[in-house]
Amino acid sequence: MFIATLLTCPDRPTLERATVETLRAAWNGGETLWLDPGAAAEFALEAMPADRWQVWEQLQEQGIDLVVQPAEGRRKALLLADMDSTMIQQECIDELADEAGVGAYVADITRRAMNGELDFEAALRERVGLLKGLPEDVIERVWTDRITFMPGGRELLATMRANGAYAALVSGGFTAFTTRVAEALGFHENRANTLLATDGALTGEVGMPILGKAAKLEALEQISARMGITPEQAMAVGDGANDLAMLNRAGAGVALHAKPSVAAQCDIRINHGDLTALLYIQGYRREDFAA
Repeated sequence: MFIATLLTCPDRPTLERATVETLRAAWNGGETLWLDPGAAAEFALEAMPADRWQVWEQLQEQGIDLVVQPAEGRRKALLLADMDSTMIQQECIDELADEAGVGAYVADITRRAMNGELDFEAALRERVGLLKGLPEDVIERVWTDRITFMPGGRELLATMRANGAYAALVSGGFTAFTTRVAEALGFHENRANTLLATDGALTGEVGMPILGKAAKLEALEQISARMGITPEQAMAVGDGANDLAMLNRAGAGVALHAKPSVAAQCDIRINHGDLTALLYIQGYRREDFAA
């Protein structure tokens, strides 16, 4: 059995009953269950539809996400999440670079690295090198003035934790930010790179070894083993090329507002919904969300 879930942005709940019922009838689906009126609905299927991706493309034009996945085991015991442009709306290194006067240049490198056009580790070292001499206290200023959370993150963490799940923030960014994000949103642990500083100024270097694609996959496997579960019982979410190994190994790998080359390699693509989409695709209803 499979479950088809249709989603849209909760702030603009435009999912119409006719859209859901037309697709359900075309795919000979089971009874429709509204998870959040106007925002999310699902129905069961006996087989994976042959025209799944054609329908997905048509719904994208209407601002609707479509996820079709096996019904068995879709509620997960572990959440692994990227930070930049996933749990927060910014790329922290781009914001630091803007303070250093090289924001546009660094942002272009970030975009290319996240799209898989550049080697992640080399790109990270180059970008961090441009921060050399920046006062260390700029981190606090960027955190306070520039960083905002991705909508739905608090509900995602609170609800999964309330249902016994473990949550880890695994980022190619920096511990100076992951520790703050993890504490604010309720992650059990966080892993990231370390910005080095001496005498109150950034040295332009990052602590080794660099946490990249392989380290994210390793985190998934390590934490799963520690919990006594398999990676199939985990959900991972991210947007960049360095997330792909983790996304493709997890039982549910969610490409959230991802770079095109990343989304193309993932079965679960959320382009219109927010982080609450990760709850809907597990079968949680709006009234099930924890505060």
